[in-house]
Amino acid sequence: MSGGSVSTTYLELSQDDGTAHKFYEVTVDALVVTVRYGRIGASGQTQVTSFPSADKARAAAARKVGEKVRKGYAPAVPGQRAPRTVTRRQVASAPSTARAVAPVLWRFGTGSAAFGIHVDDEHCWVGNQAGDVYTLGHDGRVLARFTLPDGVKCLVADDFWIYAGCDDGKVYDLSSKLPFAAYDIAADVDIFWLDIHEGVLDVSDRDGKLTVIDHEDEHQWSRRSRGEHAWMVRADDRAVYHGHQRGVTAYAPDGGGELWHTPTRGGVLFGWQEDDTVYAGTAHRVVQRLSKASGAVEATYACDSAVYACATSPGGRFVFAGDAAASVYCFDQDGTRLWKLGTGGGSALSMQYRDERLYLVTTDGALVCVDASEAAVSAAQQGTVPVARDVKLAEALPAHAPATTASAVTAVDRAPAGTVVVQCVQDSGRLRVHVVSEGYDASWNVQFPRAIREPGARYVVDALHPAAGGFYRVRGDIRRLL
Repeated sequence: MSGGSVSTTYLELSQDDGTAHKFYEVTVDALVVTVRYGRIGASGQTQVTSFPSADKARAAAARKVGEKVRKGYAPAVPGQRAPRTVTRRQVASAPSTARAVAPVLWRFGTGSAAFGIHVDDEHCWVGNQAGDVYTLGHDGRVLARFTLPDGVKCLVADDFWIYAGCDDGKVYDLSSKLPFAAYDIAADVDIFWLDIHEGVLDVSDRDGKLTVIDHEDEHQWSRRSRGEHAWMVRADDRAVYHGHQRGVTAYAPDGGGELWHTPTRGGVLFGWQEDDTVYAGTAHRVVQRLSKASGAVEATYACDSAVYACATSPGGRFVFAGDAAASVYCFDQDGTRLWKLGTGGGSALSMQYRDERLYLVTTDGALVCVDASEAAVSAAQQGTVPVARDVKLAEALPAHAPATTASAVTAVDRAPAGTVVVQCVQDSGRLRVHVVSEGYDASWNVQFPRAIREPGARYVVDALHPAAGGFYRVRGDIRRLL
């Protein structure tokens, strides 16, 4: 450290294989030690600690620097290393060639192009390239807002849990009041899309690589597929299905052995899955349905422009597609086109069907709810559509930002009845979280936000749920136990 009343030490760890690309900065100013850390090129997270004397502050700072140096960090000059590569998807949207407009019930403008969508029993979720995630009711009421540090690539659900994959290389858990960074993806992975199954994260990227990360945010395996620009990844118990410029490749979830590869008509731009089939929307104006067991093409659904998004009704009874010309389609299971309608706005970049409604997120940043019932579509084809309601964002709606330190978590002096106590412990040089409360397997790890882990600290969680991989997942809020 340099002399004077204020001293700063800046360190970086950047490995050739891309598994680390981080900085760590310690500043001592009299009695205060400020630690800033994160990905190289990002502003990072900050922790501030006060000490009773300047000597103790300097000693604490020296310990922190020493710990990082022993882990491989080295002195560096800020700004000399480049930040992670981020590809913003460039998409065009031409006017629809459909003769009629879809029966839009309501439309919510987020202010930026949106790729992320998830619709469940209670909420509609939308995430945009400005880093905003909104939840709405099925009637279009805006219920909550999250502000994430970078653009949202996609939103995925894993049972109860909702995750947002962002351009900053982190995947945020949005399942409680405060979002947490649940996964931190290596700097050499230019994220295109992701999926999560039983806590295991699957990431597809610009180079056509598939990277698999477990519930403790630790790399498991990676494979490079035959084509680049992998915009599709879907996962289940049997396989991980990876869509890229050369088609779809299925890999075994345990170890990544290739199960099958199927060329598609054009590069894959989007993917959807049902229990026994996977759907690939392609640049060559088709959606193709593939057997999960063999990869065989079972049906083809022809559109009139490149397919940006696709979805199905339960079991694949109806297949929906959105193209580059701001049109949406519905097909019967065998590939017969039933209708084509304009969106009334931009092209759909992602979509989901639920209870006779088709939800779209579009190039102009809107979440659109379309009445996809037979009666509404028939009326639309005759030129009769409802007046779409424009949903307004309530100005007073609070925005929830990610919790980046333990101090951001609410503290309690006792565990409320019915909650579960967990503790952060050192385990073979790593910080793990185990259950303290009775009735649980104390040998299992708890999937827990890394940003708030502190050795010895205890936390109260609303509930724990066992996952198939032999670990627990937190449901509800996290509070620190004093």
